[in-house]
Amino acid sequence: MKILLVEDSRFLRRAGERALQKAGYEVLTAADGEEALQIAQDAIPSLILLDMMLPKLSGLEVLRALKQGAATKDIPVIILTGLSERNKDKLLQEGAVSYLEKSDTLVEKDSAVLIQAVARALGKG
Repeated sequence: MKILLVEDSRFLRRAGERALQKAGYEVLTAADGEEALQIAQDAIPSLILLDMMLPKLSGLEVLRALKQGAATKDIPVIILTGLSERNKDKLLQEGAVSYLEKSDTLVEKDSAVLIQAVARALGKG
């Protein structure tokens, strides 16, 4: 299964990529919103992990574009953010399937929270 990880921090992108690959997923990465949309449209991943604070297009703009695209509207999107949970309900209404705070997921040595969220979103958890 292909997962698109959209994260502008090289450190967090690599940490997430390693954790997902270790769990058996094929991982595509993007460092900004425009790249994320292009890869999503070209590769049609099984799941997208989307940071909210991105260069070029914000995570919210990417989420909205994905949910409006015929080829991408059904791809589950998990929001990854350092922002507080006050935006959670709005993001879920916009089409995200889950919301994770980055401090709880990608940076830990054991990224079990991230892997469990991915498995749940893909119907395997």
